[in-house]
Amino acid sequence: MNAETMVGTELRGLRRRRPEVAGTLLAGTDGLLISSDLPTTDATHLAALAAASFGLGHRMAATIRHGEFHESVVHTAAGCVVTYPAGRDALLTLVASPGADLTALREEARAMVHRTGPALAACRRPTLLPNQPDPHAPLAVRTPMATLPNQRPRRDPVNWRRPPI
Repeated sequence: MNAETMVGTELRGLRRRRPEVAGTLLAGTDGLLISSDLPTTDATHLAALAAASFGLGHRMAATIRHGEFHESVVHTAAGCVVTYPAGRDALLTLVASPGADLTALREEARAMVHRTGPALAACRRPTLLPNQPDPHAPLAVRTPMATLPNQRPRRDPVNWRRPPI
């Protein structure tokens, strides 16, 4: 079974096991949609917003130095949206109804990420673009202009004549 089929099956299974989950989405940390089980929302926009939420949460966790980022929760009047990291390159976002047991939902989501993580990581390996520099190449050495030898030969001043008017 390929990774996309496996992830789609897991997302649908999570919704069947947890009736308070209204929709699920798997996106890359770059904001691109991988798989979705959302019935009404535009999944591509939610994937981009999940990546932005992850970026802010990750940055806040790094700033306060309290360990790594675990989840981002947005409570609304109609429920909540929870985003979990799913490996190094993916995010799992769940749309839940009001009164959802977030602790139990977190355990289900972590188990799903653990099952699908290796397959997902294998299909999303980053590749270097052809024009992208090698990150391990040595840095170029720059020499200030004042230390360069004067290589221009000195010429006699040009006898310039003013053109007739």
